[in-house]
Amino acid sequence: MKSVLYVLLAMLMLIAGCSGGGNETKPAEDVEGKEAVAQADQLEVIAENLEVPWSINKVDETFYLSERPGSILKVEGGSIERQRVSFKKELSQAAEAGFLGFVLAPDFEQSNKAFAYYTYENGTGQFNRIVELTLKNNEWVEGKLLLDNIPSGRFHHGGRLKIGPDGMLYATAGDAATTPEIAQDLSSLGGKILRLNLDGSVPADNPFGGSYVYSYGHRNPQGLAWSEDGTLYASEHGPSAQDEINLIEAGNNYGWPEITGDDTKQGMKAPIFHSGSDTWAPSGMAAHSGKLYVATLRGNALRVFDTKAQTTKELVTGLGRIRDVIIEGDDLYFISNNTDGRGTPAEGDDKLYRVNLEDIR
Repeated sequence: MKSVLYVLLAMLMLIAGCSGGGNETKPAEDVEGKEAVAQADQLEVIAENLEVPWSINKVDETFYLSERPGSILKVEGGSIERQRVSFKKELSQAAEAGFLGFVLAPDFEQSNKAFAYYTYENGTGQFNRIVELTLKNNEWVEGKLLLDNIPSGRFHHGGRLKIGPDGMLYATAGDAATTPEIAQDLSSLGGKILRLNLDGSVPADNPFGGSYVYSYGHRNPQGLAWSEDGTLYASEHGPSAQDEINLIEAGNNYGWPEITGDDTKQGMKAPIFHSGSDTWAPSGMAAHSGKLYVATLRGNALRVFDTKAQTTKELVTGLGRIRDVIIEGDDLYFISNNTDGRGTPAEGDDKLYRVNLEDIR
């Protein structure tokens, strides 16, 4: 009897070893860590009554938040000022569309310049564009056009803007929902992570000569973050679950719509985390000390991903949809997004929060 058990055990071990092929991506192991979930008294509300906020920027003690209907909220010293943004194109009213990504220029304190990603419609269709904004007399004015005709549709606009440690402007572009195959088409800007010089030209060292495309095969990426060693990560919405966290390298193909979750295919990269049958709907993200802090929408939580232990857990819950997160020192700031038409707004929503990382590790 004992020998039979040994044989069965050996067979099971062999099957397990073969099925992974050494590269299989498992759904992220969700550790409980309930004692680490932030309590209400650990959270500080810095600003409230936000209108569908999307991106957080911070300079010294001043915050600038983009709001999807087309404004920028300046939060400073307890005061709140909603600043008008004068776009050259009318913002689209499509679901998930509008004024999305927003990032201050590296020399903002001298130049008063920033970059914006927004959705618009014209006589030929609906598109996304990346433009330069300048702050003049408490109003932001669209100036130079950096990139236009990024595909758009009913959903999946992408929209995140970040400036990388290399000084380049990175943008996430969705697959426009109804045309997922464009994610595999290198002649299309849809379903990609894009990389631009700050003047809108194509960087000479981009992986595909003369192209803004940095990586491809993405469905609806909405978050970008660099670790201390310069590694780039991105968050991505999957098809009805199988949301992803990817390690991004220049020129790589991340598989959509050919592969998802544990699927593999030659020449395509699997995610380092995916949600399996759960849904996170990950959005903005930040990296700190080997961990990724990710805002989730359908997940209604701020999650942390340990890239070494390959685990994830919820750090903040009970506030509804979370859209973006930044980290400065030991302080983590995030915004709720319950007023976006898919949440259930509570009194004062949406809000900008602060929590100390030491309280929720």
